[in-house]
Amino acid sequence: MANKEYTYAIGRRKETTAVVKLFGNGGGNFTIKTSNGSQKPLADYFGGNIYLLEAALSPLNTLGVDYLKKFDAEIVVSGGGISGQADAIKLGFARALIEWNPDLRLTLKPYGLLKRDPRIKERKKPGLKKARKGPTRSKR
Repeated sequence: MANKEYTYAIGRRKETTAVVKLFGNGGGNFTIKTSNGSQKPLADYFGGNIYLLEAALSPLNTLGVDYLKKFDAEIVVSGGGISGQADAIKLGFARALIEWNPDLRLTLKPYGLLKRDPRIKERKKPGLKKARKGPTRSKR
């Protein structure tokens, strides 16, 4: 896959970053590389969790089943947990499809697939144990 032409996009969610390289004229092979260097198929990466796999592939499923067989993808993911990684991959797929064909924007936008979820961890405040948890107070 190294010498083929591709479009790529970056998706983010919480502490996760996913770089999605979308290769045209593929056969539906989606491989994922993690930060420790391991590489495996996307279905195996989520460990049989169908919900997360469907969430990650939802931009392609929204466009139709034929889009799943139309592309190959190489995904590099780093940081965060498995749920945040699935959402980051979803945004990366949607943005890469828009880069590949800008006309698909009108199809993907009503489903909210082009929005980046802005929720991140709240910072710790001085005098508190965590963001909102205060120290225990003695009643006597």
